[in-house]
Amino acid sequence: MAYIELNRQKLRHNYQVLDEIFRKEDRTWAVVTKILCGHPEYLKEVLDLGVEEVCDSRISNLKMVKKLRPDVQTVYIKPPAKRLVEKIIRYADVTFNSETETIRMLSDEAVRQGKTHKITIMIELGDLREGIMGENLLGFYEQVFELPNIKVVAIGTNLNCLHGVMPSEDKLIQLSLYKQLVETKFNQSIPYITGGTSVVLPLLRQHRVPKAINHFRIGEALFFGNDLFTGGPVPDMEQQVFKFYSEIIEITEKPIVPTGMLAENPSGDTFEIEPEDYGKTSCRAIIDVGLLDIPSQYLVPIDPNLEIINASSDMLIIDLGENKGDYKVGNLIEFDLVYMGALALLNSKYIDKKIV
Repeated sequence: MAYIELNRQKLRHNYQVLDEIFRKEDRTWAVVTKILCGHPEYLKEVLDLGVEEVCDSRISNLKMVKKLRPDVQTVYIKPPAKRLVEKIIRYADVTFNSETETIRMLSDEAVRQGKTHKITIMIELGDLREGIMGENLLGFYEQVFELPNIKVVAIGTNLNCLHGVMPSEDKLIQLSLYKQLVETKFNQSIPYITGGTSVVLPLLRQHRVPKAINHFRIGEALFFGNDLFTGGPVPDMEQQVFKFYSEIIEITEKPIVPTGMLAENPSGDTFEIEPEDYGKTSCRAIIDVGLLDIPSQYLVPIDPNLEIINASSDMLIIDLGENKGDYKVGNLIEFDLVYMGALALLNSKYIDKKIV
């Protein structure tokens, strides 16, 4: 049996560290829960921390949040699909937007449901994911700020998630100036600038974020304690909120080199033979997880003597070396996880979810 485990104590510790950082800097923040894939027990653990605002990119996950805590502000953090407009107005209090036609549809649906829907205008700052170009901001805002039942509450940006463009003081100052430009031009107040995700946290700790950037969306730092600038840990934060365990279902001494004519495997990979490996064997274990659940490069064995060889759809092969850990069939192999690995496992219906 394979399962992922969330450590409640480490999660709470990381939340308290982050909350203290933002309080000292006089900024607000929301928790990004998309990694939890709407799993109700894990969402409840997050909501019980005292979270007041939750961000997610799946409307079904926000629906679950509203079921658990109707008073929590829910934020849909990608431009809405037109076919989801009715559900978005129903379950998302705020949406990130970059298309005027979509906002008009949100306005019409908000009128039908008798709600005021809040929007954040996303601005492109170089990473080339969602966001309007800065030179189009005034025209964009002019088209949407008087729509019925729509309230523009923030402008924002996203960095690092697509092309790896890192945040900088210059980019965040630029974002601040866009807010000033809109407020001066239209004599309208925009309460928030949502300046980014966990990747901006190191700049904030160094007091290098403009005061106008007063809102953040934090996921990876909460669940992994990562400094996305250095690749190391954030000081005082826990790195193992999640762990993964998978059971050994076979252990056999086998040749290193496969026998027979080689072709592409179902994943499209071709095995290359190293001449020095002919005649060699190794102790290999098969565990009960596969590519259907997680790409193997996202798994990090806790035991440094273990090496992941490859995986098929439902099984993963590990070289045990000399088997110094004396592993046996039925033993569990323990893994650390990177963000995308945990996301894959939490999205798999075949992986059990536990809390410790």
